[in-house]
Amino acid sequence: MNDSEALNEFLVKFGEKVKKERESKGLTLDDLEFHSSIDSSDINKIELGQRNITFKSFLRIANGLKVTPQELLDFELNITK
Repeated sequence: MNDSEALNEFLVKFGEKVKKERESKGLTLDDLEFHSSIDSSDINKIELGQRNITFKSFLRIANGLKVTPQELLDFELNITK
């Protein structure tokens, strides 16, 4: 797997995790926008794995979801060298 494929897999898995956490808390995209100060259209792109984010945005999402950053990274990757 090359770097581009690995990044794409990571972004998709991360986005799925964000969406799962958001939905498990009964939050809409607009709710998470309010709590994280990240535009709901950007959150949607993150959840779809279409947006690579900064650490600042990563922390805002974790805070908005009231989870630790580690919880958002708790997923399996199929990345091998």
